Amino acid sequence: MNHWMIIAVVASLVGISVQVVEAQHSKGAPHIGMLRFDNPNDPRSRGLTEAFRQGLGELGYVEGSNIVIDYRYAEGKLDRLPKLAAELVSHEPDLVVTQGTPGTLAMMKATSTIPIVVGGAGDLVGSGLVASLARPGGNVTGSTNVDPEISAKRLQLLTKTFPKVSRVAVLYHGGPGGDPEELKETQTAAKHLGIEVRPHKVKKPSQFPDAYGAMTREGVEVLLIFNGSFTLAHRKQLIKLAAKMGLPTIGGEASWAEDGALLSYGYDREHQWRRAATFVDKILKGALPANLPVEQPLQYRLAINLRAAKALGVNFPESILLGADQLIE
Repeated sequence: MNHWMIIAVVASLVGISVQVVEAQHSKGAPHIGMLRFDNPNDPRSRGLTEAFRQGLGELGYVEGSNIVIDYRYAEGKLDRLPKLAAELVSHEPDLVVTQGTPGTLAMMKATSTIPIVVGGAGDLVGSGLVASLARPGGNVTGSTNVDPEISAKRLQLLTKTFPKVSRVAVLYHGGPGGDPEELKETQTAAKHLGIEVRPHKVKKPSQFPDAYGAMTREGVEVLLIFNGSFTLAHRKQLIKLAAKMGLPTIGGEASWAEDGALLSYGYDREHQWRRAATFVDKILKGALPANLPVEQPLQYRLAINLRAAKALGVNFPESILLGADQLIE
């Protein structure tokens, strides 16, 4: 064997050994799948991702170093979720982090064995994703967005801002999650306050103009939009349509106010996603999702858009302004 052949053999062996080392390194780092309904270019989406990474960092995980994350985004097209879920399962991750009820349902249908951590979704019990909040019982755990008192709190903010309000429109998707329960709670709270609720269910964007037209005919004074995978994905369009009508709009998380709604009050999504890292850490260390209690919202945020208030001629009471976590000017 001449020296050129020897060099070729050695080079080949070195290449093989490097591949083995890389494979071992890859195998040694936990592999996480992430299924999202949003768009990675959306500032809100980037904020949730960064919150999750911060949570991981606080627990000693660094993406690309000692943990690998495989992202899949439906970009607002919820019908893509089953295919994306199947793709993630085919890569055999150690666990999957999901966003929203539709994504979690899609992932649960794709696997009954891979642990699933919900970064935030609607009614996990009512959707059949977990047996109970205290004892999930299957391969799903994480955070639920359901809080029975949230609807009453939003209506209290609404009546303080609009003391003479009598008719409120509610726009929601009505898919799997917490919409039906939230509507029921809103109607109950509104009845005690002497407010009439006009619900409007929308399943696709083409129905938005008709829904808003109906609100105009009904003479509603304020619009309340429920959080959900569908409404969040189309929130900018929904806010723009309401602005054209001069209809004050209230959303369920800060991104609504940030994108032009009058105000938003709801759970702190970024806090939920930081908490998701805690679930990931526990599962990677051997805990079973079935035994990890589902968390209800722990922190809330009130965001007020002062630009929208000026355009609508709305003057907020000082008590509400002082209680705001975020003032958008």
